[in-house]
Amino acid sequence: MKAKIILILTLLCLTVQAQKHEVRAVWLTTIGGIDWPYAKTAAAQKQEMIRTLDELKRININTILIQTRVRASTIYPSAIEPFDMCLTGTHGKNPGYDPLQFIVEECHKRGMECHAWIVTIPVGKTNEARFKEFKRKNPKLAKSIGQDGFMNPENPATGDYLANICAEVTGKYDIDGIHLDYIRYPETWPKKGVKPHERRLNITSIVRKINKAVKTLKPWVKLSCSPIGKSGDLTRYRSGGWNAYNAVYQDAQGWLRDGLMDQLYPMMYFRENNFFPFALDWQERSYGRTIVSGLGIYFLSPREGKWILDDVTREMYFIRDNGVGHCYFRSKFLTDNTRGIYDFARQFDEAPALIPPMTWAWSQAPTAPTRFEVQRDSTQDRLSWSGATDPSRASYLLYNIYASATSPDIDVNEPRNLIATRLMATQLIVPHTKGQTVYYAVCALDRYGNESAPLYTSRPPVSDGSAVRTLPSPKDTKIPPFYYTWSKKQQKKYNKTH
Repeated sequence: MKAKIILILTLLCLTVQAQKHEVRAVWLTTIGGIDWPYAKTAAAQKQEMIRTLDELKRININTILIQTRVRASTIYPSAIEPFDMCLTGTHGKNPGYDPLQFIVEECHKRGMECHAWIVTIPVGKTNEARFKEFKRKNPKLAKSIGQDGFMNPENPATGDYLANICAEVTGKYDIDGIHLDYIRYPETWPKKGVKPHERRLNITSIVRKINKAVKTLKPWVKLSCSPIGKSGDLTRYRSGGWNAYNAVYQDAQGWLRDGLMDQLYPMMYFRENNFFPFALDWQERSYGRTIVSGLGIYFLSPREGKWILDDVTREMYFIRDNGVGHCYFRSKFLTDNTRGIYDFARQFDEAPALIPPMTWAWSQAPTAPTRFEVQRDSTQDRLSWSGATDPSRASYLLYNIYASATSPDIDVNEPRNLIATRLMATQLIVPHTKGQTVYYAVCALDRYGNESAPLYTSRPPVSDGSAVRTLPSPKDTKIPPFYYTWSKKQQKKYNKTH
């Protein structure tokens, strides 16, 4: 049976096609500086982050989950909690710049979404300065279990406190998501006392408060979390007692159903039948929201486990075939190319992908740009556009650029035609080879991920310095064939009479 499954998955690897909409994410961990930062100066930290983001962009990663609240401490100047020691080596010390602002801006320069990863319930070891400070300021919220410190999920004020943290991040930064980690009961929590269904209600109450705080400020900001990898026991496959619903009281699928979450990143750090049926369970009960399987690539490290590359790659093909995204844990194992995972990712995600749109929150697409010009010189094409409008009024519009060397009627559903995503500017410089024929199209994109109809160039640019004008969708047959060669006065006269 095992050999049959492997054969099926091997054949699947040869047939699964890349999707235009797919989350390709990575958890970028800051606790202890294990993924970032290694240096203790601002300039060096910025260069480290730039190198990391460049490496991730090279394999078409489109979502960065940056650990922002670490353990009752942060990587940004907060009015609520101190700076984490990962930045300077000293608890509470200001690093001299705003790391989160820098990371958000660098992600957006590369067309990546940046989600603030908020560690919720854990607040550090009881002998650490961060836990001691938190307990001093919030004695009723702090609880010690052995050497570990936590926020008390049974105190309603915990939800208020965490909602304030998430509101602070959402309000101060142009983030694309709030990602909740460890939004659950600690496994070491005393079993006596509050009943299981009441514990689930306690965690859901926290999620509900955070959802309200975030969505009130910016409804386009995605709310997600990373639940335990198995939601519960399945009909044919048992979870071994370690699951989200019964072991740590996460009703994550209920959060999707009730509209409290936009995405889930289940921590699917398992292999074979401990992975495949449970990955399907998440997708089958996604309620139209986005599921992104967390991949335990740290097990590829000889220090961490005995996985081989094939253990991960078969999972990636399987989830893609079932419309599920992928998220690597952690960033350093990916960029270190552990057992060849970076090389595989470059091939697997050869074409870019867009984030699935949040149609449950807003589904009306923006209007397409009305002007699109391309100016060619000897080495590059200068693209510029304008005229798109956004009915959602969600902050600002972004833009996707498509290109083809064969036809002006570019297939914008083919991800291989994407050459730039989530541009914040309304211009782009594209290098070209002398004599190369290139057609372009531009689409507007709102903050919910809805994309407009394309606006095409009428012909490939030439090196005589003239601008290439724009062409409406091929579906529009009412425009005369020589419309774009007329003067603006002639076009205006035609528009009035037609």
